[in-house]
Amino acid sequence: MAHDLFSFDPSVLLVRDTAGDYRPAQTDEVLQAAQRILRQHLIERVLFDSPQAVREFLKVKLGLLEHEVFAVLMLDSQNRLIEYLELFRGSVSQTSVYPREVVKECLSRNAAALVLVHNHPSGVAEPSRADEHLTQTLKSALSLVDVRVLDHMIVAGDQVLSMAERGLL
Repeated sequence: MAHDLFSFDPSVLLVRDTAGDYRPAQTDEVLQAAQRILRQHLIERVLFDSPQAVREFLKVKLGLLEHEVFAVLMLDSQNRLIEYLELFRGSVSQTSVYPREVVKECLSRNAAALVLVHNHPSGVAEPSRADEHLTQTLKSALSLVDVRVLDHMIVAGDQVLSMAERGLL
């Protein structure tokens, strides 16, 4: 029996509303759930078995952006990836990062450690004084809730600088 994808009735799936009652799913809810499942499936398939694998992943994600993005790689207690999350988006030369929001997102995902990441659209991977200060601020804030900062990586085109390797962590 052939199945016609376009005749799928999403109401055969149920969702729970804010009151805890079940109701038929709307088409957009089914699509959003499918997107979440696909994203998680793709993340699980990304193997970070070496620093080079992390660099290659980050180059693809951030290397060609024309605006700054601050993201985190959230890790479990065995340093396995929980989620890659872009937290803040900025302009061509800067982005605002709010430590409270970083801590909140880490706690909501039960992260034990993370790698901070941002890009420099200028193409220069060297950390600024502001980058160094932000790293220390986040490291201090996250240590209060037992989340370790393993690295802060800066992506500039095809270059990825590790602040940990530079002794800046």
